[in-house]
Amino acid sequence: MATEIAVLGGGCFWCLEAVYQQVKGVQSVESGYTGGSVVNPSYEQVCGGQTGHAEVVKLAFDPQQISYREILEIFFTIHDPTTLNRQGNDVGTQYRSVIYYQDATQHDTAKHIIAEMALVWDAPIVTELSPPQTYYRAEDYHQNYFVQHPFQGYCAFVVAPKVAKLREVFAEKSKLE
Repeated sequence: MATEIAVLGGGCFWCLEAVYQQVKGVQSVESGYTGGSVVNPSYEQVCGGQTGHAEVVKLAFDPQQISYREILEIFFTIHDPTTLNRQGNDVGTQYRSVIYYQDATQHDTAKHIIAEMALVWDAPIVTELSPPQTYYRAEDYHQNYFVQHPFQGYCAFVVAPKVAKLREVFAEKSKLE
């Protein structure tokens, strides 16, 4: 069984992590940072907005169970790809909408999906399409965050609705259907 990798940034990594943990065919989800200039940045450095990193999730998935295209369809449904450097109240370049493609096929698929999404959204798509860059795993306390803290304020009011949207819009892809 071949495993593929997807690296996506769409606001706070807790949101993306929680959603993709519920998707059939996604084998692992890890929160981290990429796209910046500081080696092995800390959460505090990234949140300061001076490192250039984006908060991202790194997904390992089975393309026999879920395609890269489907991964991106979920991505464009659970975050707003029209807001530059922000998602809701999370503001800064670390919260940008970005797809770090891993090869030419992912690049082409992402480019096509972005073009399709431009026809769906009322505002221009600002999602960046970037080549792979050095990825750094986030600190342990960020991993599996929503599962460990479902009643924490941010999780209850920001993350939980995104998980609910996955279950509603992509019920057939949800592990909890």
